[in-house]
Amino acid sequence: MPTRQPRRAAGTCGDRFAVLDPATGEVFDEAPDQQPDELDAVVDRSHGAWRSWRADPAARTTALLAAADAVEAAGVDLAPLLTREQGKPLAESYAEVARTAARLRYFAELDPRPQPITDGRPVRSEVRWRPLGPVAAIVPWNFPLQLASAKFAPALAAGNTMVLKPSPFTPLATRLLGSVISAALPEDVLTVVTGREPLGARLASHPGMRHVTFTGSIPTGRAVAEGAAASLARVTLELGGNDAAILLEDVDVERIADRLFWAAFRNCGQVCMAVKRVYAPARLYSQVVEALAQRAKAAVVGPGIDPGSQLGPVNNAPQLARVERYTAQALADGARAVAGGHRLDRPGYFFAPTILAEVPPDSPVVTEEQFGPVLPVLPYRSLDEAIEAANDTDFGLGGSVWGTDLDRAEAVADRLECGTVWINHHAELSLAQPFAGIKESGVGVAGGPWGLYGNLRPFVVHRPEEARP
Repeated sequence: MPTRQPRRAAGTCGDRFAVLDPATGEVFDEAPDQQPDELDAVVDRSHGAWRSWRADPAARTTALLAAADAVEAAGVDLAPLLTREQGKPLAESYAEVARTAARLRYFAELDPRPQPITDGRPVRSEVRWRPLGPVAAIVPWNFPLQLASAKFAPALAAGNTMVLKPSPFTPLATRLLGSVISAALPEDVLTVVTGREPLGARLASHPGMRHVTFTGSIPTGRAVAEGAAASLARVTLELGGNDAAILLEDVDVERIADRLFWAAFRNCGQVCMAVKRVYAPARLYSQVVEALAQRAKAAVVGPGIDPGSQLGPVNNAPQLARVERYTAQALADGARAVAGGHRLDRPGYFFAPTILAEVPPDSPVVTEEQFGPVLPVLPYRSLDEAIEAANDTDFGLGGSVWGTDLDRAEAVADRLECGTVWINHHAELSLAQPFAGIKESGVGVAGGPWGLYGNLRPFVVHRPEEARP
């Protein structure tokens, strides 16, 4: 498979939409506003590219490894652009680029091997694996490159092609990433389309898509699933979380406070598997609240492009309004802002890192996903009470348990209703592990070999042991 130079994306001569810098709230660039009726041609080309892309696994590996090298080399361009449109500190953008390259390498070298079936019959049966076809991927604005790679790396490695749509809040770095990767791949194996709704809805429901993978909100995930159902396409949904951290009686508060704080506030709290609720034993409650508040007050908030910034802005105005609304409701319900609790008086979408104490357990900042720099801390009097509260949610993405007795912590972890539990840390993922939620946190599995096989279908061949007349 020869490599190629990037082709100008469809829609670059049509309408465009503004992209804002969340650190200023002002327009700094534009992106093509591609229309739903352009997708037919894009999907047709993706189908055409699939026929040859699926046929040569060795060539796929070579191409994807070359793409990983190209992503690494383009980091100096990708990372600053990502920070400008997303808001995160520049160091985190560089880390996101590195993770994207690493994921390409990981999946490029996975090999879905045939699996023999032994069932006592005089027949040699074997399960082989075939790609699905063109895959549609729709990704959100919090980790545009990393979440895109979580979709395209396993899909392409499995022999599928992909049409990828980033959020209209963060289209630019993904378009650049697509150009960088596409230069190492045959034409139309990976296509990035940008635009406002109903472009995403049309992509999810397009009859030419054989797999639709989406990361985002529960309501949009339901709409994506309904659209994909029309053509019975496979669906993978990662729909966010409301992760609880349970601190045990034997926890060393000062020892874990930094890790706990950043598990909640990294990327300004805009992480699906961030800590979003903390349950602390009543005896330690004041100490936990104060330790977290000290770190919230000390965190340096500023434009992500500034090397001294530890926390950037909330990504967009609607999300900032959500964070403000949930915080105001909690305060009206009787909560106390021990740190923050308000928007910062400066240009852009900045919200002060906020620690809320004495929060009613039924306040929306506890029961829903706030997805911002706000953390409620709740006391508990019995461990059973804490576990029940942690599980009393429609979400089930992740959770964590913090304490010095690791056996006891693991016993508590085993009682949490979620897809991943960490002990004494949170939101750390290996490329080799599965990532999946339960309840309304998602459908399907990403990550590791499970992510690769999620982009394949079994194909069974039966062959007699001996030739028959």
